Amino acid sequence: MHSVEYGAGTPILIIHGFCVDHRLLLGLDPVLAERGDWLRIYLDLPGMGQSPAGPEIDSADAVADAVSSFVRDKLGAQKFAVLGNSFGGMLARQLVAEFGDQVLGLALMCPVAVADQGARVLPAKAVLRADPALMASLTPEDASDYGEMAVVQSQENWLRFREATLPGLRAFDPVATTRISNNYALTAEPETRFETYQGPTLIVAGRQDHVVGYQDQVALAGSYPQATVAVLDRAGHNAHLDQPELTAALLGEWLERVRASTSTVGRPRVRP
Repeated sequence: MHSVEYGAGTPILIIHGFCVDHRLLLGLDPVLAERGDWLRIYLDLPGMGQSPAGPEIDSADAVADAVSSFVRDKLGAQKFAVLGNSFGGMLARQLVAEFGDQVLGLALMCPVAVADQGARVLPAKAVLRADPALMASLTPEDASDYGEMAVVQSQENWLRFREATLPGLRAFDPVATTRISNNYALTAEPETRFETYQGPTLIVAGRQDHVVGYQDQVALAGSYPQATVAVLDRAGHNAHLDQPELTAALLGEWLERVRASTSTVGRPRVRP
């Protein structure tokens, strides 16, 4: 699995969403770099970015197993934090179930909380501020991709989207991602594998996120008693691009909590 690394220190694994790649989350790197000594490991999931996917990658379970194998090979018994976005948020929750107290802290950015799209609680798609001149200046393909996700259309927001999102959208393997899509749900929800996770947790959702919503994400907090939960207005599924300053402040505070609790993080209580 392809990855890129920055810095040195305590590892933090950063997992992007579906049909994009690690570049989606690189804009978060300055705040991660400023808050202590962190080895930031950005993954390209199988079939996305520069990571190939053979026929064995045919489900979310297979992707989760590949990520777990990467962690074992790369980090061994070393403790690490994890940050996951969208589909990567579901995988991050799975890492908590898989690795227990080896996970120092968990950050979820607009995570998939309900895999079945038909069962999600979703707000209606909304554009709070349109920019017709901007949209007209884009190619039809770019306008379609940006228009599908943008809540507040602006030149600044478009540039962030162009840099972070479009590269992955143009690089994923459609055959592999179709296989995964056909088996998108994990066999068992991660939270059914433990009672609670006691590590510092952050859950960020977009109020206008019509892809995964925000109410299901708030409900996740019952399994994460040390969770800060934030629902950001004027933010869709790319909340970190729509509200970069708020996201940076929340991530910075989470990193401080993880650093302060590294000697006291407890193992998730396993269900009997």
